[in-house]
Amino acid sequence: MTATHTRQPRTTRQNWASGGTVFAAVMLMIGGVLSIFRGIMGIAHDTIFVTTNSYVFKFDLTGWGWLHLALGIVAVLVSFGLLANSMWARVTGVIIASFIFITDFLSLPYYPIWSVVMMALTGWVIWALCVSGRGEAAAQYEAERHERTPHHV
Repeated sequence: MTATHTRQPRTTRQNWASGGTVFAAVMLMIGGVLSIFRGIMGIAHDTIFVTTNSYVFKFDLTGWGWLHLALGIVAVLVSFGLLANSMWARVTGVIIASFIFITDFLSLPYYPIWSVVMMALTGWVIWALCVSGRGEAAAQYEAERHERTPHHV
């Protein structure tokens, strides 16, 4: 006699974890696209940004634009990996979102409202990636443990 294995129904925790990953992927994609636009603005026409003379961190705004453009492109690519639910994308997503957060903090005097909005957005992405990964890893462990356990009929 053979035992048939049925897949366990998804728990609420697993549903929240998957929703967190999708949320992070979409927000990282939006943040990446906005960062790309910000980079293009800095590269093409750096007179758009207001410069301050008494700011500790002084950067060339064209170079700053290239940095935002590169981070934005990587963020959009990582968001596609997150939608495929891969672990490398989750780790890379936290790292890229952290870099975007830091660059937005450093550019506060140049474009303060945009920087604050982007910092909030990337903060949510970091939170969602860290929280949802923990729930999915626990759910995957439980599913694997359930499959390894011998069933006596």
